[in-house]
Amino acid sequence: MNSIKTGILLAGLTALFMGAGFMLGGEAGMMIALVFAIGTNAFAYWNADKIVLKMYNAREVTAQSSPVFYGIVEQLVRRADMPMPKVYIIDTDQPNAFATGRNPENAAVAATTGLLKILDQEEIAGVMAHELAHVKNRDTLIMTITATIAGALSMLANFALFFGNNRNNPLGIVGTILVMILAPMAAMLVQMAISRTREYGADAGGAEICGNPMWLARALDKLERGAQAIDNNPAEANPATAHMFIVNPLHAHRVDNLFSTHPKTANRIKKLQELAGIVGRPWG
Repeated sequence: MNSIKTGILLAGLTALFMGAGFMLGGEAGMMIALVFAIGTNAFAYWNADKIVLKMYNAREVTAQSSPVFYGIVEQLVRRADMPMPKVYIIDTDQPNAFATGRNPENAAVAATTGLLKILDQEEIAGVMAHELAHVKNRDTLIMTITATIAGALSMLANFALFFGNNRNNPLGIVGTILVMILAPMAAMLVQMAISRTREYGADAGGAEICGNPMWLARALDKLERGAQAIDNNPAEANPATAHMFIVNPLHAHRVDNLFSTHPKTANRIKKLQELAGIVGRPWG
């Protein structure tokens, strides 16, 4: 179901791009913006993992330097039947984690020292299984495609002043202004909706990999409270990376609204409880 939702959202975003491009500049303006967006996002696709890991001063660990954490990831990888990713630790008190990399063969998973401090081994396994599910589902590829189309829409908005006299635009200059304002906003909302859909998918996939949905449910409850109480300064300085984390590292979006990159944690826990078949019963 999550894959169908993602497909529908991607189709809608593509249709939005095609319509806005034709309204603003016809085929010429649409193609210029698309080529530029593909170029910038191709660079990001091949290099984003290195950039993000460096941004957060992540340090790679091994079975020798961090035997418990590395061992948990190694065991989950065997259960998931996927290549072993590189494993990183980020020195920050905020409990959080993310995955990055363009495919399962070139992936990395990272957890913060705050997460490793407050979670038990079962909960750590639940979190890392979630991140491995992102890798296995190739969510990075999906978000890159989304970013390509959204980036092209932004470029079209910037080109509007040059291509805004398209005679096929039935609304004239009013239509051009509306596309300039509304198209990038609509693209942002679709991006966020796709990101939130993929989070639900990774929750379900992570529950399957680790074998117990409640491990992740318990972890999410602790991570949510920890992330709200403790700042993540690199994330606050680079909010565009917020969607990568398992819970929102920023303090600006605490409700489940249109402008949040993450579903409300309570909703995610409820779905995990449903997977575990214990809705309405106490846990953790």
